Amino acid sequence: MNIDLQKLRDSFQRSMTEASKIIIGQQELLQLLFSAILANGHILITGAPGLAKTLTIKTVARILGLSYSRIQFTPDLLPSDIIGVEVLDIDPSSGQKSFRYIQGPIFQNLVLADEINRSSPRTQSALLEAMQEKQVTIAGKPYPLPDPFIVFATRNPIDSEGVYPLPEAQLDRFLMEIVVPYPNLQEEIQIASSPMRTNLETLQEQMSGQECIAYQNMVNNVPVPNNVLETTVGWVRKTRPENQGVFQWGAGPRAAHHLIHAARAYALLYGEGVVTLEIIKKVFIPVLRHRVIPTFEHTRENISVDSILHEITAS
Repeated sequence: MNIDLQKLRDSFQRSMTEASKIIIGQQELLQLLFSAILANGHILITGAPGLAKTLTIKTVARILGLSYSRIQFTPDLLPSDIIGVEVLDIDPSSGQKSFRYIQGPIFQNLVLADEINRSSPRTQSALLEAMQEKQVTIAGKPYPLPDPFIVFATRNPIDSEGVYPLPEAQLDRFLMEIVVPYPNLQEEIQIASSPMRTNLETLQEQMSGQECIAYQNMVNNVPVPNNVLETTVGWVRKTRPENQGVFQWGAGPRAAHHLIHAARAYALLYGEGVVTLEIIKKVFIPVLRHRVIPTFEHTRENISVDSILHEITAS
């Protein structure tokens, strides 16, 4: 276990170093991304334009040796553009007709759903089965997706025209929502002086897809002490309206399950190999922020969800 754990950490540390050749700053973003990938969880990335959200995901996919596809979500995108479509084939000699399934771009290890909130709810719903069941169903026949299968979704929080809010059922399927901040002064100076075109071909692959799967299988073996488990579930329950009164909609049991799983992955990479309350606090806000809805009073007073969640873990 110790040898495997050290090998895992060395692989992800090399991946962090390699990603830093392209991505300037954003160390917390990379740490959470690698933790979510190790936990085999889907990730929602929110941030203003120009913060290298798409570039970061392409960089990570190349470093980890996983297959990758990018789907640009637009209002006219159809579900078949994502999951694929059946076409009618006619044998020229016999005239016999048959249907053939053409896979869509979703059949990759890492799928970037770029600006996911720009497509209609009908198109967004095409991801629901894929994200939960790791399969798609065409004409009543299920087609398994590759392993691992992770959706990276980006959304721009600025625009309000021509966008569709993600339904709560879909938001709840994301392990984390990572909010990308603006870079600090020194980082922005470095970004401004860098070349316009980024050459991802110079990046070196740091692990194979099979290694990534093997590392993911280690996550369930990370111990969680009973007091940490009970406190974590208690914090999640405090988000529900009957307990705190600050949220009109709180997090469900899936949130607690995702929280423990994300903390296990974070403990493998950056902790002592056991989940502690300090590690729970590291991932608590990213795992919970997209699953709760504050009351009108808190929204009117411009009290952020993050600040409320921070108060829960500080109590």
